[in-house]
Amino acid sequence: MLKKVLGVVAGLAVWLLVAIVAGGIMRRSWPAYSSVAEAMTFTLPMLAARLTIGIVATLAAGMVTASLVQRSILARVMPGLLLLLAFIPQHVMLWDKFPVWYHLTFLVSLVPLTYLGGKIVDGAGSGLPVSAPL
Repeated sequence: MLKKVLGVVAGLAVWLLVAIVAGGIMRRSWPAYSSVAEAMTFTLPMLAARLTIGIVATLAAGMVTASLVQRSILARVMPGLLLLLAFIPQHVMLWDKFPVWYHLTFLVSLVPLTYLGGKIVDGAGSGLPVSAPL
């Protein structure tokens, strides 16, 4: 049980690290993005870049969690579920700042991308499917 909890915590930590580092790089290297970041008046390419960071961070979280928690599907998707629970209130508060498609794309992708990150780890191994009891 402790290994599952640590795997989930590690996945969440990796998500946060990737998001913070990639967001920081984007702010420093894209002056137009940096100038509108506080007001959150992003252009379509900026929204796409933000979603891409979310995709990479979520896949990474799933990969790290699956690497540490090899047999539990529930533990493997738990980072995505926890991120979803954490971000729903944030997106509700920011609902008028972004298009609906942006909110839905980000929120709906969290659990499936976490799972997919785990499948990537599975595929990097023996190539055989991993049976994963809950």
